[in-house]
Amino acid sequence: MADFAASCNKYYLCSMGSGNFKQGHYTDPEYKMFELENVKFRDILTVDELKLKAQRVTCIVGKSGGGKTTLLKLLNNLISADSGTILYKGKGIETYDPVALRREVMMLPQQPLMFSGSIRDNFGKTLRFAEREAAGDAVYRDLLQQVGLKLPLETDTMNLSGGEKQRVALARVLLLQPETLLLDEPSSALDDETEDFIIRMVVDYARERGVTLITVTHATSVAERFADVMITLFDGKIQRVETLKDT
Repeated sequence: MADFAASCNKYYLCSMGSGNFKQGHYTDPEYKMFELENVKFRDILTVDELKLKAQRVTCIVGKSGGGKTTLLKLLNNLISADSGTILYKGKGIETYDPVALRREVMMLPQQPLMFSGSIRDNFGKTLRFAEREAAGDAVYRDLLQQVGLKLPLETDTMNLSGGEKQRVALARVLLLQPETLLLDEPSSALDDETEDFIIRMVVDYARERGVTLITVTHATSVAERFADVMITLFDGKIQRVETLKDT
């Protein structure tokens, strides 16, 4: 179990919901989920000011190496800023227990870890580590259908393609019903048609359930179609914050 937990932490899967999770709903449309001021991380990222509202779809775009993934990691304290202030729900992010925080603010990395065994085993281990009750095959099959996979639950995850692994990992995250979801290039290993399907599905999921969704994408066109807010990063600094849709 110790080795299993260590693997989870290494690949950010410590960001799993607890059994007592309750979805947050915010009646104030201006409620700030995150507020950053004078934040600096090494020479990689500098944020003078940024406010991210709850229950919005925010896309972060920019060239490789511009600080996009670093920004995501700061939002659930996977890394700590060298200076500045980061508030989550109005409180300093450093005041939260890291594991408790990551049970609310869940990050899916670009290259997620697949546990050994079948797809069913992956779902089961995810729930076990999150201290959640086991679910049945019907739940797992429905999740696979949501992410566009028609694979038997007995399929060994070591035999999956890169795109299939990304989608299984996304299904595991959806199983845990996060309040805030951070996605790092969730469709990077997918073709254009599948990318459109996955992004649309995740956005619909977030809007229907009141989830705050913050995702990194390499495609500005994706952000323009799906995002409420688009943040453009260049050379570690925010160039623009554009409101594309009023919700």
